[in-house]
Amino acid sequence: MAIEGSKQQAQGGRIRLGMVGGGHGAFIGAVHRIAARIDDQFELVAGALSSDPARANASAAEIGIAPDRSYGSYEEMAKEEAARPDGIEAVSIVTPNHVHAPAARAFLEAGIHVICDKPMTTTVKEAEELVALVEKTGKLFVLTHNYTGYPMIRQARAMVAAGELGDIRLVQAEYPQDWLTERAELAGSKQAEWRTDPKRSGAGGSIGDIGTHAYNLAAFVSGLETQELLAQLTTFVPGRLLDDDVQILLRYKGGARGMLWASQVAVGNENGLKLRVYGTKGGLEWTQADPNYLWFTRFGEPKQLLTRAGAGAWPQAARVSRIPSGHPEGYLEGFATIYAEAARAIRAARTGAEPEEGTLYPTVRDGLAGMRFIEAAVSSSSADNIWIKLA
Repeated sequence: MAIEGSKQQAQGGRIRLGMVGGGHGAFIGAVHRIAARIDDQFELVAGALSSDPARANASAAEIGIAPDRSYGSYEEMAKEEAARPDGIEAVSIVTPNHVHAPAARAFLEAGIHVICDKPMTTTVKEAEELVALVEKTGKLFVLTHNYTGYPMIRQARAMVAAGELGDIRLVQAEYPQDWLTERAELAGSKQAEWRTDPKRSGAGGSIGDIGTHAYNLAAFVSGLETQELLAQLTTFVPGRLLDDDVQILLRYKGGARGMLWASQVAVGNENGLKLRVYGTKGGLEWTQADPNYLWFTRFGEPKQLLTRAGAGAWPQAARVSRIPSGHPEGYLEGFATIYAEAARAIRAARTGAEPEEGTLYPTVRDGLAGMRFIEAAVSSSSADNIWIKLA
């Protein structure tokens, strides 16, 4: 277990953070580092930034990590940091998918909180093992489904829960991109290489990379639990080993129905995440390209445009807004909200207290739900698009 440093373990002081992955050429590592500092709650002090020790050390030097806290492996980092009086309190895991589970396991067993990119693991079995380990160690596990951090998504969730839409009937989520329209994995794109490799990505391609975001967002806002699904996973680009387009029908418990589309070959789309939720009394529409706005329609009345910090903003949106109305908050701030919520939970854990009311972030169980979704979708598609029940 980590040795507690008395002064900084008090309520004050930045949370000492480590990072696994995120070295040279890794887009998401820089995103996490920026997000962790936006609210000034974390200080990055250690890292195992690459599986190549030379690259790890060069990356650490570039971002200001001391040489003696740049490690050649996450195993070494977990062991050494747990033994330091000023060791890290939390670690961000921002590696390709196949490293998520073993790295998380190493840090949880060392008594260190985990903040992990999605999908959480590459198999349901690994995800179930992580759930058990989190419960055994009592450490926090925060999954960075960053789109749940947008203020208007928090408001949409609150409006659904308050009954503003009535009983939910329909949920539609989509996430189209076009960056894998050609075989970028053969053109030197590091991001494309591992995402299209089953050994590093797992059984899902686009479904794991962006389909899980759409699925998680639909569940986060609607509050619905999937009963069964029917999926068609397609690999349009010849020679590619994993799906690059996903189309899914969803049946929710209670009778609601859903549709989900995720594609990385939809030419003309960048990151077109959209969510629509319709009930017996009204409907909501949100798009990530314009995240500070939420369209709300009561049946029989004109559409209303609700803004992040305007007159129609609910407390749930205001709580995670940082700047006045008319100034946009976006992708980095959404990520930062997850880190801010993690910070609140970690600070509470320092003294064994409960986090402040309203603290909300995706957990290890959301990660398990995502892996069950991927597994069911792959199974459905492989069996000629049959309905598959989710555990």
